[in-house]
Amino acid sequence: MQDVEGKVAVVTGGVSGLGLGFGKVLARAGMKVALTYRKPRDRDAAAAWFAQAGLESPLFVELDVTDRAGFAGAADEVEAAFGKVHLLVNNAGVSVFGPTDEASYADYDWIMGVNFGGVVNGLVTFIPRIKAHGEGGHIVNVASMAAYLSGPQAGIYTASKFAVRGLSECLHYNLVPHGIGVSLMCPGLTKTNAWGAALGRPAEFAESGFGAVDRGELEGFSGAFELGMEPEDVASKTLAAVRENRFLVFSHPEYVEDFTAIFEESIAALPKEEAPEGRLHIEALRRAANRAALEGSKIGISDLT
Repeated sequence: MQDVEGKVAVVTGGVSGLGLGFGKVLARAGMKVALTYRKPRDRDAAAAWFAQAGLESPLFVELDVTDRAGFAGAADEVEAAFGKVHLLVNNAGVSVFGPTDEASYADYDWIMGVNFGGVVNGLVTFIPRIKAHGEGGHIVNVASMAAYLSGPQAGIYTASKFAVRGLSECLHYNLVPHGIGVSLMCPGLTKTNAWGAALGRPAEFAESGFGAVDRGELEGFSGAFELGMEPEDVASKTLAAVRENRFLVFSHPEYVEDFTAIFEESIAALPKEEAPEGRLHIEALRRAANRAALEGSKIGISDLT
């Protein structure tokens, strides 16, 4: 999607943090931008920024990304205002941490429902529409470095981001024949207010296994986010990847040690033994099918056996 000027972009969770960074960068690139929001106060602050910057005002669309009917209504609203959508940025998410062994069903349902379910709802809503207009497009699924790196305090969050990563990798192969690119965006520490997500827990998910939220502890955690990369820098790197149709987008350089350790541990865990010819043949077919998919072929189960 090299030419973005005049095209239509939808960014979920688009009125604060990284989402607003996307909105600013895409608007400056000449795109017509629709930003979804949940809090009117954040919407008003974003609108004031665009007015002061002298940029065309985005279309602000109220949306809870877990609401499937609401997502369809939002898509209709965007198309009525701007026309065909070409770029979807699935950005909305919640950063909620706590010991995974103490998590409740409510913790799983809330975090997975937003971070993974919200992405699914965006895909199911917009992929058929982008296919239908036949002009191609691009989808950016915002995950996190937590899609690769796990830790003791972010089990469900990490699971949601691993899920977005796996889904995006598969979708990448599926959409090539339709001229739709896919990018998996995995930012590191970014200067946002994501640290406070636990303060906005919906009432229907109140029964948390993590215990009462310690506002003071969270506010202390906010200092780490102040050291993060500016959202517009992350968004600019992502837009460059969209223009170049690159799948994997890493915005932060500080993870060489982590990826080296993952690689070395993974290679060391493989058994030191010969694999039978039959299994080697199946894996060769899988690799060939993946290459063919990236060249535009539609792959079926018969291509894998």
